[in-house]
Amino acid sequence: MFTTRPTLQGTFGMVSSTHWLASQSAMAVLEDGGNAYDAAVAAGFVLHVVEPHLNGPAGEVPIILAPAGGEVRVLCGQGVAPAGATVAHYRGLGLDLVPGTGPLAAAVPGAFDAWMLLLRDHGTKSLADVLRYAIGYAEDGHAPVERVGETVETVRELFESEWTSSAEVYLPGGQPPRPGELFRNPALAATWRRLIAEAAQESRAAEEPRAAQEPGTAAGGTRVAEIEAARRIWRAGFIAEALVRQAGRPTTDTSGERHSGTLTAADLAAWSAAYEAPATYDWRGWTLCKAGPWSQGPVLLQQLALLPPELPRYGSAEYVHLLIEGCKLAMADREAWYGDAGEVPPAQLLSELLSQEYNAGRRALVAEKEASHELRPGSPGGRPPLLSGHACAVAAGEGASGRPQAPGAGEPTVAKRPTSPVPGEPDVSADGGTRGDTCHLDIVDRWGNMVAATPSGGWLQSNPVVPELGFPLGTRLQMAWLEEGLPNSLTPGRRPRTTLTPSLALRDGVPVMAFGTPGGDQQDQWQLHFFLAVALRAEVRGGLDLQGAIDAPNWHNDSFPGSFFPRGMRPGSVIVESRTDPEIVEELRRRGHDVHVGDAWSEGRLCAVARDPRTGVLSAAANPRGMQGYAVGR
Repeated sequence: MFTTRPTLQGTFGMVSSTHWLASQSAMAVLEDGGNAYDAAVAAGFVLHVVEPHLNGPAGEVPIILAPAGGEVRVLCGQGVAPAGATVAHYRGLGLDLVPGTGPLAAAVPGAFDAWMLLLRDHGTKSLADVLRYAIGYAEDGHAPVERVGETVETVRELFESEWTSSAEVYLPGGQPPRPGELFRNPALAATWRRLIAEAAQESRAAEEPRAAQEPGTAAGGTRVAEIEAARRIWRAGFIAEALVRQAGRPTTDTSGERHSGTLTAADLAAWSAAYEAPATYDWRGWTLCKAGPWSQGPVLLQQLALLPPELPRYGSAEYVHLLIEGCKLAMADREAWYGDAGEVPPAQLLSELLSQEYNAGRRALVAEKEASHELRPGSPGGRPPLLSGHACAVAAGEGASGRPQAPGAGEPTVAKRPTSPVPGEPDVSADGGTRGDTCHLDIVDRWGNMVAATPSGGWLQSNPVVPELGFPLGTRLQMAWLEEGLPNSLTPGRRPRTTLTPSLALRDGVPVMAFGTPGGDQQDQWQLHFFLAVALRAEVRGGLDLQGAIDAPNWHNDSFPGSFFPRGMRPGSVIVESRTDPEIVEELRRRGHDVHVGDAWSEGRLCAVARDPRTGVLSAAANPRGMQGYAVGR
């Protein structure tokens, strides 16, 4: 079939990411002898520079890694709610939702520490080696993509009147970043240079006594010591001090009021990224690995569990209808059961949610010829579902559907009408509102190490830039509910349930593919469609048809409460690309789906890499939508 680009193949290394500079920086690390994990860290920090409207160092990142010959692990870079972030505190401020912007929405930043832990435990390069690419682009400049300037323009008034530290970075001389002109962030470059210098000084002081006692151990020990020093500086040094000062500054947020945040030095010092076992599901010889129910990752697994033994023809109206209806059921279960504050242990919850018996009962709810417009969570283990009052209200057509979108609110996924209660992307909405989104990267190296990561949060439009650092705090707490007793209630020390959800697939127990996409609530819809296109369709050049699966017409639905302020939903909605067969569109409408036809290339921003364990051949592909994602490799 025709594709926009070839599926790349080679044997040395493959990278796919949502920005060409990140992809090529990662490839440069591989060419310099680094492994997939060194390359991922370098690319992650470059994404902070070149996609600042989509992620930042004080955001978050879930990472799934498959070391060659080792076990698949999830590295959680999602920070927790600060000790002072209680439902009572926010309710006492007159709030019924966590604001979509501002310091009240800031969790403990998670991305930086996760990248450092990955570098320490699985990388080979030094801190300076992996940061030099990001420093170069921040200091010397890069030609920004159009979306950066468009995003800044939508919040110009806010930046100039309220968030003046952001205006200093993103409106120098009153002008936003423009394509074809170099854009710089010298404050960010200075932060990383100072971090490297202080970490080197601290590690040398710590290593000198050890080196004197154990000659010949200094080199390898210094690398780890520098990384550990950098982690300490982030948590308790000059970076931590600046983050806490910023959190304490009253800031205008989406509520229209000025609020101070709850993040303290103790919160930063107490948290660190951590490894955990992946959630998994076996399907037709494949094993899909995802993060647990603190993310939305198990939604992809449950959508597979809901599929019948025999599937309709790939791409047919029956096929699309089946996937849409299954997604609604899995997302309803996400709404009722996912979160870090629930009473049911994650392992027990997943065992019940993914069981054959439970999903057979859920599958029976799918009407062959009729679309559901209801939010229908199930009762795993016989327990009644726990839905927030807000979720019940929007499902009944009340609540957020009438709430105006505020600048900076939500996370973009595809372009939608400004009247939609569900945040949309990539276009900036006509009401002047803008949302932040997400990035993604996948890497496989010549040794067979594989990694998938989805950096997000800490967007330029989420919080004012910390003047001393050159980047803002994040807003992930907006995903937690201000209602006690729910799995996703705002709870000190607990993670807000996130939408971030990278994927790693095994074939007959061997890692073969890493993939993912930006897109908030749409991530595990688009990823399911991609995965099934890979698994059900023909191969290309003797390997997986990654590019064909990415290029295939995609779609999503919003028949569940959104994860981002103002947390709306559109019962029965389906958004399809205009490349979709018109007969399929009409058949979906006959079945009761509220179908809207979007642009030809508007659904999904997928990346993927793969490795054939029989031959060692590596492959990669990237999304043409948005015209900035690229795969590279040889």
